Amino acid sequence: MLDRILDRLEEWIIATLIAAATALTFVAVVHRYGASNSAALAGWAKAHGQIVLSQAALWVYARLTSVNLSWARELATYMFVWMAKFGAALGVRTGIHVGVDVLVDRLAPRARKPVIAFALLCGALFTGVIGTLGAIYVYHLDPDQVSQELEWPSRYIYLCIPLGSYLMCLRFLQVLWRLLRYDTVPRHGHAAEIAAVTPPLAAPIAEPAA
Repeated sequence: MLDRILDRLEEWIIATLIAAATALTFVAVVHRYGASNSAALAGWAKAHGQIVLSQAALWVYARLTSVNLSWARELATYMFVWMAKFGAALGVRTGIHVGVDVLVDRLAPRARKPVIAFALLCGALFTGVIGTLGAIYVYHLDPDQVSQELEWPSRYIYLCIPLGSYLMCLRFLQVLWRLLRYDTVPRHGHAAEIAAVTPPLAAPIAEPAA
C-alpha cells in the first residue's frame, strides 16, 4: 500500500512539473517574441502611414512589457531539474535506463543473478552517497542565500539533490529485493510493472538443462 502511494506520488510530481515547466516556457517565449515583434510592427506601420495598426501594435507592446516574466526562465529551469531527479528514480523502477548487458548475456544463467544484484547494489551505493553529500551541502548553505530572480532560499531549491538521490537509492534497493526474492527485474515497455526476467537475462534464473 505504501509503495503504491509512493509510486503515484512520484508519477504525479513528475507529470505536474513537466507540464508546468513546458507551459511556463511556452508563455515566456510568446511574451518575449510578442513584445519584440509588436514593437517592430508599430515602427513599420508608422513608417507606412498605418496609424491605426501602429497604435494597436503599441498598445499590445505596452501591455506585454508591463508584465514582468524575467523569473519564468529561472523557475522553468528549477522545475526541469526537479523533474529530472525524480524521473531518474522512476526510470530505475520501470527499467527504462540504458544498460550494457553484453557481459551478462554471455554468462551462464546461474551467474547472471549475482552480477545483476551487484550492479543494483552499486547503483544504490552510488545514489546513497550522492544523496548524503547533497544533504550535507544543503545543510551548510547560507540560509540567507537566495536565487537571482525569484529570491527563493537556495536550500529549498537544492533539496532536489538529496531527495531525488535517496529516492533513486530506494528504487535500486526495491529492485534488488525483488530480484533476490522473486528472480524478477523491471522490464522496459511495461512501466510500473515488475515482470519476469526473460532471455537473454533468463527468468527464473536456473541451472541450464543437462
